[in-house]
Amino acid sequence: MTEFAFSCTGVRADPYAAGPTLVFRLRVTASPDTRVHALALRCQIRIEPARRAYDDTEAAALGDLFGERSRWGSSLNPVQFAQVPLMVQSFTGQTDVDLPVPCTYDVDIASTRYFHALYDSEVPLLMLFSGTAFTGTGGFHVEPVPWDREATFRMPVKIWREMIEQHFPGSAWVRLPRDTMDALLAYRSRRALPSWEATVNRLLAAAGEGTP
Repeated sequence: MTEFAFSCTGVRADPYAAGPTLVFRLRVTASPDTRVHALALRCQIRIEPARRAYDDTEAAALGDLFGERSRWGSSLNPVQFAQVPLMVQSFTGQTDVDLPVPCTYDVDIASTRYFHALYDSEVPLLMLFSGTAFTGTGGFHVEPVPWDREATFRMPVKIWREMIEQHFPGSAWVRLPRDTMDALLAYRSRRALPSWEATVNRLLAAAGEGTP
């Protein structure tokens, strides 16, 4: 069996993607002198929140995910971030490849709420690998990539914020049920309000909350 090892050497935001996308740089290592014709990989990425510290502002913002700080001993559990496939081309020994990971700014998604709550430092990630390897010098051998292959990586929070700013500059996004959206649209139309910002500000003013 071919021994495979994985590590993540960096991450960047893709400025040309149609939607928010992070590109992780992976290093794949196989047993010495083993010809790998192709790798069909599955990569699961998890956030490991217990592997970093949080200031009081971040802890308050994470309350809806993990509860009060006093409960974090049992509630600070891993958060699923992404599960993506990757085809790795032929190599011998070692190769570096890009792993594109589409992202969302939907704050109803737990991973997005986690990223949004952080102001600085890094996000502790765990990458879990599995899949199928096609190897051999004089022909093809089909081998599984063991389920215990993994890599850790600490992603700078600023990379995620830069990616979101590229696609949603100075903006935030809220998902609403269709009937609520229809009611808001009718409210906006009746009052001939020029934008959604003006609509929300009018509602805040009517509730006595003021506007930003």
